[in-house]
Amino acid sequence: MKPYKVPEMAKKYVDYDMIQTYTELPDFPDSRIRLLFTFLANQRIPLLHSELYSLVASLVQLGMDAHDMIDSNSGHVSEREMRSRQLKVLAGDYFSSRFYQLLSQAGQVDMIRSISAGVCEVNKLKVNFYMRMKQFKMSAEEYLNQCIQIKTELFQAFTSILDEQMVRVWQDLLQSVGQCEVVLDELTRSEKPEQFSGSWAYWHVLGEGTEEEKRAIMNQTDEFANVSSLVIKYDIRSQLTEKLKQSVEHVRAVVSRLESDKLVQELLQIGETFVRPLIPAASVLNERR
Repeated sequence: MKPYKVPEMAKKYVDYDMIQTYTELPDFPDSRIRLLFTFLANQRIPLLHSELYSLVASLVQLGMDAHDMIDSNSGHVSEREMRSRQLKVLAGDYFSSRFYQLLSQAGQVDMIRSISAGVCEVNKLKVNFYMRMKQFKMSAEEYLNQCIQIKTELFQAFTSILDEQMVRVWQDLLQSVGQCEVVLDELTRSEKPEQFSGSWAYWHVLGEGTEEEKRAIMNQTDEFANVSSLVIKYDIRSQLTEKLKQSVEHVRAVVSRLESDKLVQELLQIGETFVRPLIPAASVLNERR
C-alpha cells in the first residue's frame, strides 16, 4: 500500500499567498480523507486511482467548507472583510474546478458524475438543515445527526466501488469518524461564547433550559450575552467529552474485528487522532470540579 500523502498533494492546489494573507480556509478534512484512502488502497485489487479519488474528494470538501465559512451578513463590512469573503467564494469555486479537471484528465467521467451527485445531496441536506434551524424545529441530537450526515454524505459516492464485503465496515466507520469530527468541533465551539448560537450547546439548552433561558437565547436578549454560565450550568463540555469517548471506542471496536493487521493499524491511527484532545479536556473538567 502506498503511504498516505494526500494532504501534501493537496497543498499544490490550496497554498496561495493571497489566500493566506487575506482570508483563511477550512481545516483539511484529514480523518475522512485518510479513511477513504485506506479503504480504496486496501481492496482485493487496490484501485489504481486511490490517490486521485482521495485528492479530488478533499478538494471538493474544502470547496464546500470554504463556501460555508462565508459570512452572509448584509451589513457594512470593512474592505478587508469584503476581500476575505470574495476570496472564500473564489477559493471554493477554484477547488471545484480542479476536481473536474483532474478527473477529466484521467478519463474518470463516471466518478465526476458520482461526486457531482454527492455534492447535490449535500446541498439538499444543508437547505433542509438550515430551514429547520430557522424554524426552531431542531433537537440537540437531531442537530448532531444532521451535522454528521452533511459531513459524510459526499464520501458515500465511493461506496459502490468498494469490495462488497467491506461496504458495511466502511459505512460504519465513516459514520463513526464523522461523529468524532462533529463532536470535537462542538467541544471546541463550547469554549467560544461567540460561537454558541446554533451550536449543539444552543439546541441542548433550548431543549433542557428554563422558559426564561429559552426566550433569551431564541430572541438573543441581553441575558443571552452570558452564555458561558449556561455552558457550565448544563455541563456541556463533559457531555460532549463523553460522546467523543464513546465514538472513539466504537471506532476501535469496529476496527478490532477486521482480519487484516495492516488495515487495522491504519484505521486505528485515525481513531487515535481524536483521543489526544480528550486528555486536556478531561483535565480541565476535573480541575473545575
